[in-house]
Amino acid sequence: MTLTDQRGQATVEHAALVLLAAVVAFAAVAGARLAARDDPTPDLASALLRKQRCAVIYPDPCWQDPLTEAYGRELGGAIRALAPAPRALSGLVGVDYRQCRSARCATPRPGAEGMHLTLSNRRTVAYTAIDDRRPAGPVLIDYWIYRPTLGWERVRAEADEAAIARYAATPLLDTLDPQLIPLETLLGRDEARFPAAERPPWQGEIESRWGM
Repeated sequence: MTLTDQRGQATVEHAALVLLAAVVAFAAVAGARLAARDDPTPDLASALLRKQRCAVIYPDPCWQDPLTEAYGRELGGAIRALAPAPRALSGLVGVDYRQCRSARCATPRPGAEGMHLTLSNRRTVAYTAIDDRRPAGPVLIDYWIYRPTLGWERVRAEADEAAIARYAATPLLDTLDPQLIPLETLLGRDEARFPAAERPPWQGEIESRWGM
């Protein structure tokens, strides 16, 4: 066998190994996604998905829950614990305005699963914003819920230091409902355009918060 033949064979073997690695990686990711969808507990599949996502979004630290990123872990836990349960209003649930702007995609599925996914497979969503009045007062937590054609609903909660300490360890899982999106770290929030009847009351009023 000539040197050229040996190099050609090595190239083919290398390509085969790369292809095999790609197939294995794809199978692992697909399996992890299925496991994470069917099992809401923080297992190996969830951890793998977080690692995979943070390699693109957060190189260091690898990944943090959006509430932790915006508010810190303790306050993030309280905000999750006090979040209102998803509910339908005039037949619509809260959704992510960046993905859904029609009543059809905000229509809940029949049964209990309708409080998780809509008929268009959209997650139920609430946006969060805080007014931190510590140490003299509590933290005011606003949950802003967008329903297409209906506009915005605000649900307000309060958390004093005792409540924050009590709820600090609340699990922050990707699978919890509603999905919570902090307005303070939402890029382009003030540039998003809405019909006059749906314009967010919070637009232009929220200060950014990063790296808590």
